[in-house]
Amino acid sequence: MRLDKMFMSAVIAGMLLSFACAALLSTNASPWFQENAPGLLRTIAALIFPFGLTMVIVTGTDLCTGSFMITTIAALQRRISIPKMLLHWFVTFWGNLAGSLFVVAIITGYGGVFSAPVYQKTVFSFNASKVLVPTWHGVFLRGIGANWLVCMAAFLAYMAREYFSKVMAIWWPTFAFVCLGFDHVVANMFFVPTAIFLGDPAISVSFYIWKSLIPALIGNIIGGGLFVGVAYWYIHVSGEQGPISIDGGFFPGDQVVLNGRADDASERASSTERKPSHSSPEAMSQVVGQREVALLPAHDLSIACLHSRKELYELRCALQVRPRTAPARAIADDLVYTDHAAPPSMSASFDMMDL
Repeated sequence: MRLDKMFMSAVIAGMLLSFACAALLSTNASPWFQENAPGLLRTIAALIFPFGLTMVIVTGTDLCTGSFMITTIAALQRRISIPKMLLHWFVTFWGNLAGSLFVVAIITGYGGVFSAPVYQKTVFSFNASKVLVPTWHGVFLRGIGANWLVCMAAFLAYMAREYFSKVMAIWWPTFAFVCLGFDHVVANMFFVPTAIFLGDPAISVSFYIWKSLIPALIGNIIGGGLFVGVAYWYIHVSGEQGPISIDGGFFPGDQVVLNGRADDASERASSTERKPSHSSPEAMSQVVGQREVALLPAHDLSIACLHSRKELYELRCALQVRPRTAPARAIADDLVYTDHAAPPSMSASFDMMDL
């Protein structure tokens, strides 16, 4: 994806998530519940918040926290280089920040959404629990939990076949992260700057960067990249043998022999990024038990209904071999169908661009 599109996608994602953050703050502005039933109030707010992540995932925009999982898997599979992975993190992070600050300043700030005293008090008390009360390592650990659950929501959504299933897959892990009070770096890009914009005397920009942004960011990288990306790559994909057809391209496994030629490990190690095999479907069918693997016909509109272009691209980056285990196989089955003949125009049906 071009850098300008990547950045704009991240800006929009930051805006969409900020609307959910604003709704959460508005829900928390209930003084009686804050005093007498804080757990119930947090539960109600947690039930509302996931619509933001739903909009982000379904529309195919980019949160840097999701990139920590997807690009980590792609790099482990040598489909993208480490510099490209870090570039995607960098661009999406600043795009998310720009989108969040736009909503903070223009939409809710100058729009006067939180100008009433009861809302200002709620914003200040909420951010005190986010920034002032916890220790640095506490924010870091809560950041791990936050993106662990958020990336699980994205992982489950990729396995869903239609819209309602995607919403349900996203909703409950996101509900859990909000209900537990974890720290998501992009959500905090709205929460804390809102308090600063309203004049909270206890929080400055430098204090926010040191006490909230940095530990939450590091925790989110570990939670999404390690506990989801690396973990499920190792369980479902690493070391698996056998090809998988994605967008008409075949990608050999670690020990697959194609047309009598071994896919030599030393040769693969010399290239940072893997390239699609040019072997024919007939040659690949020898590896998968004489069963041709092909995508649905290009004119089948179900692909357009079930998957965004970005989702197909991310799965194409992340998957390389046919997994044997159920969860990852469910992802592959969204793209791969057996016992069908691929039309000649299949490779052009989805023109995905590299990072």
